[in-house]
Amino acid sequence: MDRRRALSLTASLLGTAVIGSEFFLAGCTNHTDGGMVLSGNEILFLDEIGETILPESEQSPGAKAARIGEFMWTMVNDCYSPEESETFLAGIKNIQDASVEKFNNGFLDISAGERNELLSEIDIEARNEIRNGKNHFFAMMKQLTIWGYFSSEIGSTKALRFNPVPGRYEGCVPYNKGEKAWA
Repeated sequence: MDRRRALSLTASLLGTAVIGSEFFLAGCTNHTDGGMVLSGNEILFLDEIGETILPESEQSPGAKAARIGEFMWTMVNDCYSPEESETFLAGIKNIQDASVEKFNNGFLDISAGERNELLSEIDIEARNEIRNGKNHFFAMMKQLTIWGYFSSEIGSTKALRFNPVPGRYEGCVPYNKGEKAWA
């Protein structure tokens, strides 16, 4: 599968255009300034954002188990334009500030329910911005969480049914309602 087809499928899965797609199509490139560096706390912060978007369940581990924070930062640092990277980085501060304003605590110090409430409000804001043709940091975070999780070993083997390749082709495999999709 070529990159254009993969991006098209990812966009249709997410129901929107993939932010930074022109850089994925052109191939990843390092910024001339060596990229931005995140602290361990910021990676943990992104892990918790991802875990709120795709939480652990009885059926599968959550996004944090897939080390989604590291994935997000690698993609933002290596493949996003400098403007998109700045938007993403400002989004980390925006979420932290919104958490302090709403709950008088930083994002990492609030409960899972409060995190979900806060991110749901930001998601509504992001959808409105996207409808107006603007990029929004939270759309980036959601896209990267879903992409990173389902392309990780944990996501493809624990959340989806996994058929290792090479393997025997079976064109007619019965599907029962409620089963996991194939990876």
